[in-house]
Amino acid sequence: MCLLMFQKAAHCEESSSVVTHQGLVYAEVSGAGNEARSLQLDLFVPATSEPPPLVVWIHGGGWRNGSRRNPKLIEVTEHGYTLASLSYRFSKEAIFPAQVHDCKAAIRWLRANAERYGYNADWIAVAGSSAGGHLALLLGTSGDVAELEGAVGGNVEQSSRVQAVIDYFGPSDFVLRGKTQPERAYTDLSGSYALLGGKDGKVSEQMEQFASPATHVSSDDPPLLIFHGTADKTVLLDQSERIVELYEASGLEVELIEHEGAGHGGKRFFTGESLQKAIHFLNAHRPD
Repeated sequence: MCLLMFQKAAHCEESSSVVTHQGLVYAEVSGAGNEARSLQLDLFVPATSEPPPLVVWIHGGGWRNGSRRNPKLIEVTEHGYTLASLSYRFSKEAIFPAQVHDCKAAIRWLRANAERYGYNADWIAVAGSSAGGHLALLLGTSGDVAELEGAVGGNVEQSSRVQAVIDYFGPSDFVLRGKTQPERAYTDLSGSYALLGGKDGKVSEQMEQFASPATHVSSDDPPLLIFHGTADKTVLLDQSERIVELYEASGLEVELIEHEGAGHGGKRFFTGESLQKAIHFLNAHRPD
């Protein structure tokens, strides 16, 4: 049965194994010209004997484009997980921290509506690629950081903390990126330049630090699995190595899987052995 009360913009499809809710509104924000617009997510709920735990997918696209449609990890629904795939504001509409405020709003909404849609949101894993990987990392490391919480979408009685993170080649340290990749960090070649309010070839180091998951690593952060290509020229491997270094220094669980010769993305990150490693990671950390 599809539960769509009060979700006028949503569309629901039901198959023998997965119920899909499309276009669920999780928040209203000010868009261009201060006109209100909706932030939406799609929800894929498998038929299981108990409410399935939740994985949240955050798409990439340089914080300036991309789509929640056709999420990369849709296969998790075949392994007993609900998948939520969300949209968020792009940098042309609002600079950082709007994007992480939106993602945290989605987490809170998903917790507030878990019983209604039939999944378990006590434990939530978040995953994302590239820009979405950055936001997934930030959700993992910035639990209870007030400046990154925001009040988008309400549901402030709900926690925005997540319990596991899978990062696919996302940037973790913008200060480091400015040193090792300035030709991207301080030009429009990189979406982070606009995201962080860059101007005249410069970005405030304070903003770089504020937006970096590396800045917020603490001893209570969730387990982390990272995938990165050794030949990635868009987001250098040192970004993943940096967050691994900080995680290990804090005694946290982290694993970096390097794909030899791989660039920035591609099917090999989301199929075959890589997919099985992601599923194994989720299974190892989900509640019994």
